[in-house]
Amino acid sequence: MEDEEPPTSAVFLDSCHFSQVVFNNVEKFYVPGGDVNCYYTLTQNITPRGKDWVGIFRVGWKTTREYYTFLWAPLPADVPRDTAGQQHIQFKAYYLPKDDEYYQFCYVDQDGVVRGASVPFQFRAEAEDDILVVTTQGEVEEIELQNKNLQKENEELKESFANLQKENMELQEELKKTQALQKSLESLRSNTEKLEQELNSLKIENKQLKEQDDCRGAELQQLKEQIQSVTSDKECLENRLKTALDHMDQLQSQVLNYEKEVENLSQVDHDKTQQLESLEEENHRLYTSMAQQ
Repeated sequence: MEDEEPPTSAVFLDSCHFSQVVFNNVEKFYVPGGDVNCYYTLTQNITPRGKDWVGIFRVGWKTTREYYTFLWAPLPADVPRDTAGQQHIQFKAYYLPKDDEYYQFCYVDQDGVVRGASVPFQFRAEAEDDILVVTTQGEVEEIELQNKNLQKENEELKESFANLQKENMELQEELKKTQALQKSLESLRSNTEKLEQELNSLKIENKQLKEQDDCRGAELQQLKEQIQSVTSDKECLENRLKTALDHMDQLQSQVLNYEKEVENLSQVDHDKTQQLESLEEENHRLYTSMAQQ
């Protein structure tokens, strides 16, 4: 037997798969201590692959993991696709069961699915009664009892197969749900990573805005101080301007008074000039009058 473990499966497929490989010339008994030849025929409904194998299973097995021993199934030589080809492998005595329980050959593909099963057989010496022709009623009844037992066991196997098939369908549904949940989880993880990246970006932007806000706050405070200083200077200038305007009004009032006084003085001077001229004329007349006398 090979050291490498064969591919197995925990579930069955449809029962029609059991007819895709047919086992031929299966003995009822195989003598302990001897090699066992296994003959089987690959039908047109199966395509052999490199990891297909033939195992010996104890009757009543539930999954392909319960094989006792196995051999890799050789790939057949090139034959026409529509021709069934008989194959042969040999199990060495060292690897065979040592009890007298019922066993059977099973052909399992590389997916771990059973494609064919043989009739049951035993590993024990063939008794003399087993090779005699059945002639007595007791032997007939014993065979019928064995047939009933085999039929009952077959029904139990069918029931187990149906239960396993149902369980397989439920597991497949659960697997689909699990796969859908995994996809949803992956999508949520991807969205979460994107949101985290956006959040980090917003945090950096927020920090920059806060720094800018702090700078603008300092600038605003400086502007407020400047405005307050300018306002104070303006008030001081306004006060100085008001004082200057008041002084100017006083000066203008004084100028008006001076102008009026100058005008009055001018008028007085004009009057006096006229009086002087009149006096000069009068003096001239007097001088002339005196001169004529």
